Amino acid sequence: MRAPPSGRQAADVAIRCLLVDDNDRFLGVARAVLEREGIVVSGVASTIAEALAQTERLCPDVALIDVDLGGESGFDLVERLAELPPSWRPSTILTSSYAEADFADVIASCPAAGFVTKPELSGSAIEQVLGAAGDGPAGGG
Repeated sequence: MRAPPSGRQAADVAIRCLLVDDNDRFLGVARAVLEREGIVVSGVASTIAEALAQTERLCPDVALIDVDLGGESGFDLVERLAELPPSWRPSTILTSSYAEADFADVIASCPAAGFVTKPELSGSAIEQVLGAAGDGPAGGG
């Protein structure tokens, strides 16, 4: 296992993101949108196992995780990532085509930094969630 990179030192350093979704079309669209807005998409995954391996290999700052990963649950992945040592643990943001209200109770009880609907996905939406959670430029983390 390689040593994790040091944390971001300045707000002008791009956020490194791992996209986790079982829909290849969404992964392509999300990557294009985020990279156009200055987010570095360092990797993509479609399953919990792939996401865990990519997290270990890439050490992303944030993992954007679909609530429904086909036969797996994005909530389960968030829990698994929360068990990683702090120096390896990315911030996690859940996403779905459905409204946040549809998952409010589960989101409130999980360690994710927040939630962004797929139609509202943008670099600024990610930064806003991270800032509100104290994990990004706006939150000083």
